[in-house]
Amino acid sequence: MREYTSPAKGDLPPDTRLTNTVFARAAEEPEAVMFRRQENGQWRDVTCARFRDDVVDVAKALIAAGIEHGDRVALMSRTRYEWTVIDYAVWTVGGVTVPIYDSSSEEQVHWILSDSDSKAVFVETAEHAALVKAVAGDLPELGDVWQIEGGGLGELIGSGSGVDDSAVEERRTAVTLDDLATLIYTSGTTGRPKGCELTQRNLTFDVMSVNSGPMHQVFSLPDRSSLLFLPLAHSLARIIQVGCVETKTVMGHFPSTGPELIDALATFKPTFLLAVPRVFEKVYNKAEQKAVSEGKGKIFHAAAETAIAYSKALDSGKVGFGLRAKHALFNRLVYGKILAAVGGEAKYAVSGGSALGDRLGHFFRGIGLTILEGYGLTETSAPATANDPATNRIGTVGRPIPGTSIRIAEDGEVLVKGDNVMRGYWKNPEATKNAFTEDGWYRSGDIGELDDDGFLRITGRKKEIIVTAGGKNVAPAVIEDRIRGHAIVSQCMVVGDNRKFVAALVTIDPEAFEFWKKQHGKTGTVAELVDDPDLRAAVQEAVDDGNRAVSKAESVRKFAILPVDFTEAGGQMTASLKLKRHVIAKQFSAEIDALYAD
Repeated sequence: MREYTSPAKGDLPPDTRLTNTVFARAAEEPEAVMFRRQENGQWRDVTCARFRDDVVDVAKALIAAGIEHGDRVALMSRTRYEWTVIDYAVWTVGGVTVPIYDSSSEEQVHWILSDSDSKAVFVETAEHAALVKAVAGDLPELGDVWQIEGGGLGELIGSGSGVDDSAVEERRTAVTLDDLATLIYTSGTTGRPKGCELTQRNLTFDVMSVNSGPMHQVFSLPDRSSLLFLPLAHSLARIIQVGCVETKTVMGHFPSTGPELIDALATFKPTFLLAVPRVFEKVYNKAEQKAVSEGKGKIFHAAAETAIAYSKALDSGKVGFGLRAKHALFNRLVYGKILAAVGGEAKYAVSGGSALGDRLGHFFRGIGLTILEGYGLTETSAPATANDPATNRIGTVGRPIPGTSIRIAEDGEVLVKGDNVMRGYWKNPEATKNAFTEDGWYRSGDIGELDDDGFLRITGRKKEIIVTAGGKNVAPAVIEDRIRGHAIVSQCMVVGDNRKFVAALVTIDPEAFEFWKKQHGKTGTVAELVDDPDLRAAVQEAVDDGNRAVSKAESVRKFAILPVDFTEAGGQMTASLKLKRHVIAKQFSAEIDALYAD
């Protein structure tokens, strides 16, 4: 059993609240820019005073609507400025925000609204409103449904005009550190999602620890800014939102990770980013595809290898003259063009949700964008560990954030203790009891290793461990992440429980597939080409690379290319892009059986 604790940087004052900075900055520096908001393709500054006033306007409307201290208010919307306004308004009146992914199904919406006993719900669109109203008859606690678009938010604000400022301040200052701040429902890869009770203490402690610890350098850059495009219903994006507010980092919102994001990044020019590994994989893959299509593939690959070698040399403290010269050349010819895809000003990025992979980590640091990997769960208010720029150890998820402890149990499970750990699961005492050890450590369900310096490496998920017929324990995440990092691959799921060997189901990336067809003179859909020798050879390269990361007994011996991708709409992925393994195994049972038919 190993354990590592990072000392706390200080204590939270007893009157700490998530809303304090919003109101303090509005009073002390009202004209300072707090957000930038996109309107008609242009980014417009939102001052501290303007944001505070927007929050107060919605808070007054909530008071007028009868929302009391501790009431749950749901919020179903894409990432946008109003999301943050509503979130802080709910906190201002002492309420509890209950995020719902905008892509949620009717059944998911019903469960979250029902289980949380939400008294009201904000929705973004008329489609969302119709979804809520379709289930509202079965929700006796639910009252108002307020729509952000179509003038609905303006009408709501007007209803609070009779509420005095003093009533808002009275409600705001009545909030305590141990009041519930949000109920975030887990993505539910198995069973019904559980509501994680995160308090004002949980969130403020986490933000204070991250900002004073691993992210201090990032949040100290001059003219710092970040464009948030991941769903704010996700706990990591939520913590970054609060972190930006607390550190005077100008923040923008963008509702999509689609192709239009590139244009938004180019005009916003953030100094740091928050993304999942898939975003960084796509940046790399698109740059590679562009170079190949222009006949510059050899130059790109030489530049990529140079960047990786340069980053690795930084770890050793010895960058040779020849490598330094090659790096300087490619910095002028190649690297700047790649970084332009994320706005050209970003120096740092935070990656979470799954493993980035050593190769991509070294590549991006080598071209000038240091990606800091961290680790956490909804239950730990997002980050429990994180790398920092000064001691970034690529391939790990860093050390525990200040005031947090990590312990590795006898069976390899990662245990967490600290003020960032949730109070428990909403209305679920049995699940809460099972989530903690007798001495108060949170059971993460993840398998990991701690090195002598306290850096954590995640090697798998306890429930996902595959036990082959030969008795070999296989953690699928390591090889899946490696295979998924290749351009042609969209998703990968390793199988082999009680089987003779390990195999994999692989789906094809739609954008990379179109490029691949042009390069190989092919026509047809993925479904028509699943047995194409050239396509299988491309996937085999990815599998071979993945196999190099594991032992022979853990390696993938066979794979099947599936005719469709895994998606949330298809039921194979959660809203936070995790595989629903039991669903996939059931949907593609014939393909799995065929892999073991011989």
